[in-house]
Amino acid sequence: MRKAAIIVAAGRGLRAGGGLPKQWRPLAGRRVADWTLAAFEATGFERIVVVMHPDDHAIPLPARVTRVTGGATRDASVRAGLEALAEDPPEIVLIHDIARPCVTPALVDRVCAALEQAEAAAPGLPVSDALWRGAEAQVTGTQDRSGLYRAQTPQGFRFDAIFSAHRAHCGGAADDVEVARAAGLPVTIVEGEESNIKITGPGDFARAEAILRGQMQTIPDIRLGNGYDVHRFTAGDHVILCGVKVPHDHALDGHSDADVGMHAITDAIYGALAQGDIGRHFPPSDPQWKGAASEIFLAHAGDLARAKGFGIGNVDCTIVCERPKVGPHAAAMQAEIARILRIDAARVSVKATTSERLGFTGRGEGIAALATATLIGS
Repeated sequence: MRKAAIIVAAGRGLRAGGGLPKQWRPLAGRRVADWTLAAFEATGFERIVVVMHPDDHAIPLPARVTRVTGGATRDASVRAGLEALAEDPPEIVLIHDIARPCVTPALVDRVCAALEQAEAAAPGLPVSDALWRGAEAQVTGTQDRSGLYRAQTPQGFRFDAIFSAHRAHCGGAADDVEVARAAGLPVTIVEGEESNIKITGPGDFARAEAILRGQMQTIPDIRLGNGYDVHRFTAGDHVILCGVKVPHDHALDGHSDADVGMHAITDAIYGALAQGDIGRHFPPSDPQWKGAASEIFLAHAGDLARAKGFGIGNVDCTIVCERPKVGPHAAAMQAEIARILRIDAARVSVKATTSERLGFTGRGEGIAALATATLIGS
């Protein structure tokens, strides 16, 4: 799904002290805002809108971030961010408070995954403490905590639904879930994280720094693998590249369907796992794999990675040929690889180059492919 993030950063946040709005204050060697933005960049968000106070537009931010001027209230700022995305709307949008710098990529992914089925999803934590009612520093009663949750961000929505909800809302909402519910949208609760605190007062900086330093000390097991494959041309009227049938005046010759791109990606995943190559798992001497769809091999590699406790961070494939032209089919190839590996298409890159008419690819004798895969231990 095409996704975008709106990071709400228009508040002044001076209650936290330090003489600066809290989002621009230093925290564990970076600014609060830098930690927040990094979590979304790490999960493949190519479009990130930061809604800012008009006095803050000169503050340095990553070049790829879109700056939007916020409003007098939080919901007005969110609406400004939605309006900025509306000319080229994404399918889903996540809305997050800049002052939650301890948000993890895992939580962002959890919200995105829920939106595959739901119109809206937001993280929350069940209230576990006893609740009192009080007046003038005296307990006046108790409150049943059953069914109560502490709300967090990022809150995710189908873009069209939340955009319409904000346009229809009269204003004054505490968060975007309130706006969504006012418009009749059902909101799915996903599991939040205790570490996803919101910086409000001076003491929260020390808490956030301890959380972030703890996260930095927990170094994930990151594996890189590469793959390379070649197939010669033979008689035929199409080739299969990264799962897509591409018309051509030749086919590719191989024991299976000769999908050179998918073979390279599969070997890259096996390589990252130190599990050899396709030939180890699907020997060409075994007749059952004659003419087999390469989807079988790639799905096996992805399943093996998950079974060993790894998520697929990204895959990058380069196809080398003079013909056929890959560019018109690259998006379909990207989507097919993502479907088979069960990852977001934003984590898949498929591109092509020529060899400047040098070598066997330059002479039009076949196609080569190179691939890299990144695996992240859970």
